[in-house]
Amino acid sequence: MNKDIFGIHHVTAITSDPQRNIEFYTGILGLRFVKLTVNQDDPTSYHLYYGDELGRPGTILTFFHWPNISKGHRGTSQVIATAFLVPESSIRYWMNRLKKNQIEFHGPSTRFDDELVLSLHDPDGLELEIVAHRSADDLSANIWKKGPIPTEHSVRGFYSVTLSEEGYERTASVLTNELGFVPTRQDGSRFRYEIPTAKSSYSAKVNKEEWGLQGGAKIVDVLCLPYTQQGVIGIGSVHHVAFRTPTDAQQQVLRHKLVRARLNATPVIDRFYFHSVYFREPGGVLFEIATNPPGFTVDEKAEELGTHLVLPPWLESIRADLEKILPAIIHPKKGNKTSSSSSIN
Repeated sequence: MNKDIFGIHHVTAITSDPQRNIEFYTGILGLRFVKLTVNQDDPTSYHLYYGDELGRPGTILTFFHWPNISKGHRGTSQVIATAFLVPESSIRYWMNRLKKNQIEFHGPSTRFDDELVLSLHDPDGLELEIVAHRSADDLSANIWKKGPIPTEHSVRGFYSVTLSEEGYERTASVLTNELGFVPTRQDGSRFRYEIPTAKSSYSAKVNKEEWGLQGGAKIVDVLCLPYTQQGVIGIGSVHHVAFRTPTDAQQQVLRHKLVRARLNATPVIDRFYFHSVYFREPGGVLFEIATNPPGFTVDEKAEELGTHLVLPPWLESIRADLEKILPAIIHPKKGNKTSSSSSIN
């Protein structure tokens, strides 16, 4: 069995406004709102999840709703860009869409000869990229077909994440020795690491439609910026990036590797939709190893994802209290104000 990770599982960032966040990611980028729940470590705040139609690993962008913290400052020891993948032929569509919705962007710029990149920010200032690349042709399953974007132009999940580091060698060592990435390209101070496409026989045995292991979401770029001030995590920042592993058993193998490398990994934590192990890589970015299962249909039917406030079983006893605290949400399509316990879709 392959003992390395299979790519990006999810990216978690911080928002100040859940309503504005939902409207941007569902209405502008066309992602599906797959889960309305709470931060398990701070249940008085929302945890919002977006993705493809099932929230498959490799498509999941999540947000902690922390309105009372300071705005983040860009710098080293951060994930400074989260990139979404779209088809090569879709770059003009996305330029027009962003212009129509008055979203400022830069580009398209060319990266590594075969990528066209649009750079933009969400309403909280989180840096995003839309990358047009031929690999999107193999990821037709990673689409939310009922969103506002025509399917031929829809986001195909993540393309990559970019880490900003004072130096890159120690981070590169963790990516390659502990997680299974390989160095593939370099352009100046940008160093690229990828999970090889050909994996063990395990990949052929899993349900690829369910878990999204067709490819994609397998790139980490490391920007070496030695004269840049260290960043500050806050509103508009990425909190952590999670990498995916297919089973609990394989997660334990990875955790043992991390412990042997003296990376101070946490015990396995049950996040209900997946199981998690956290650690900081040497540059200071918070990494997570997350299992593919159980997935988001463990407590909602596929057609009902994102339509109710759902809580893990251990928080159900305080649901009434939480519903009094959590702000109401207006669904962007229907425009009806609902309590956090009501349907929003």
